[in-house]
Amino acid sequence: MSERIPWPVYFMRIAHLVAERSTCLRRKVGAVAVRDKRMIATGYNGTPTNVPHCAEVGCIRERLGIPSGQRHELCRGLHAEQNVIIQCALHGLSLAGAEIYCTTEPCLICTKMLINCQVKAIYFAESYPDELANAMLKEAGVEHAHMPGDYRNS
Repeated sequence: MSERIPWPVYFMRIAHLVAERSTCLRRKVGAVAVRDKRMIATGYNGTPTNVPHCAEVGCIRERLGIPSGQRHELCRGLHAEQNVIIQCALHGLSLAGAEIYCTTEPCLICTKMLINCQVKAIYFAESYPDELANAMLKEAGVEHAHMPGDYRNS
């Protein structure tokens, strides 16, 4: 009998699958919210509902030469973590006590939102280092761990 994959690997693989729905031209990101080993929401980065995708109208950030990690407000899209929060809000689900599995480490804005949603842990495959985000997670008592590895081709 073959060995079953551990829960964290299972959820991180799903986050990578979710990222494939992304409409972002620069970086495809997926996130999965989990409580008691059950997925409660997924999200990927992309434009709001009924708004043309960047593939159709172009990337504002590319056109303006804005580097990754700067001026998040100048983007048509929402982050994967923001879409997880929105999905939970739309369906009346709390993220309190949930774990978040992300293909990329959350930015400062998403970090602050996840802290206020009272998530208990954030796991990420690709680093997106931000000293302030890391400090705030530590202060808030939110577990924050890098899960390096290739989850796309597993």
